[in-house]
Amino acid sequence: MARFRFNLEGVLKHRKHIEQEQQRRMADLLRQMESLRDQVKEIEQSINGNTEDLRTSRLTGKLDLSYLAAHRRFVAGMRAKAMALVQKMARLQGQIEQARAELAQAAVQYKIMEKLKEKQFARWQEQINQKELAALDEVAMQMSYVRIAQGRDEELRLADAGQQAQRIES
Repeated sequence: MARFRFNLEGVLKHRKHIEQEQQRRMADLLRQMESLRDQVKEIEQSINGNTEDLRTSRLTGKLDLSYLAAHRRFVAGMRAKAMALVQKMARLQGQIEQARAELAQAAVQYKIMEKLKEKQFARWQEQINQKELAALDEVAMQMSYVRIAQGRDEELRLADAGQQAQRIES
């Protein structure tokens, strides 16, 4: 039996590959975003922990101004680092949006080729069904011709037998 062959199978595979690459790129960008969020969260926890430590143990009794100044510099540095990470996250968010759009486009392009393959397969299947039906019709016609021919042969034999019987009687 004939097998279906999609002429654009190479294009279909290429588009699937592009879609998978876009999915990997998107996943990588999302992992980067999650890493940046985690870093910002760690910085906030560090600032909060150090500030809480300052409140509970360093603000009672004699104040150490150099420690307070160092703490302020530490907090300012950590906040600056957090702001840099937030700016990086904003740039990364733009890349994520672009990657999301590219992924959607790649998925659409792959789906188009997939639908084309399905339509061509359906057309091919219909052609195969029509050929099989034509072959079955041909077989049926040949069988009916054979039956008709056999019926005529039987009629001729009966007629010959009847004529021989009349000759014998005469």
